Amino acid sequence: MLRKLIAEFIGTFWLVLGGCGSAVLAAAFPEVGIGLTGVSLAFGLTVLTAAYSLGPISGGHFNPAVTVGLWAGGRFPAKQIGPYVLIQVLGAIAAAGVLYAIASGKPGFDATAGFAANGYGEHSPGGYALGSALITEVVMTFMFVLVILGATHTRAPVGFAGLAIGLALTLVHLISIPVTNTSVNPARSTGPALFAGTWALGQLWLFWLAPLLGGSLAGVLYRTMLEHEAGEPAVTGERRHRSGERRGAMIPAHR
Repeated sequence: MLRKLIAEFIGTFWLVLGGCGSAVLAAAFPEVGIGLTGVSLAFGLTVLTAAYSLGPISGGHFNPAVTVGLWAGGRFPAKQIGPYVLIQVLGAIAAAGVLYAIASGKPGFDATAGFAANGYGEHSPGGYALGSALITEVVMTFMFVLVILGATHTRAPVGFAGLAIGLALTLVHLISIPVTNTSVNPARSTGPALFAGTWALGQLWLFWLAPLLGGSLAGVLYRTMLEHEAGEPAVTGERRHRSGERRGAMIPAHR
């Protein structure tokens, strides 16, 4: 378990530092900024690289919504949810702290102006209201977790899960950055919110509620409707664990 938690800490740290770091430091850099597309790609690349390097150790969740979604999908034990979620949040906070230390070295830096925090209403990049933000986060997380469940199924092509998941997260960001700055990950939202100030903390509830709801719905749907073909025996317990070990990267089916 200790090895798993260390891997989850590092993976979540990398996701927040790479994704939010690209938004804070490089998105609007004078004349050569990477923009929305670059930030989206950065988030996808962090998950892709962490999935292949750390996924074989912990399953490569790096996201409380993924952990809860995998539990709802019968791929993760309930007793490990608490430790996983706690270490993911700590990894995100540590990454936000490092990013703050770097960004504050620039004259005129003001974390309250954004700091890649998620928001709605006046704090939405496109000015989208609460209802739009809620729908976006639920649906985007639902699809992201659904991709994870499908890409890591025992009948999915071996070795490509990390690629599919990284590209899915890139697409999620391309769609939803204008609406909420894209969360789909409560830990990712929590780290920057602690440094962005009271407005971000006041809206943080949505970026826990919506991703956890979306991830749970994906897990339940996949488990009950999509996972097994008619007449195909269920793959559970130790059999699924052994299948996951053969798969390599981004394997959430640890017992």
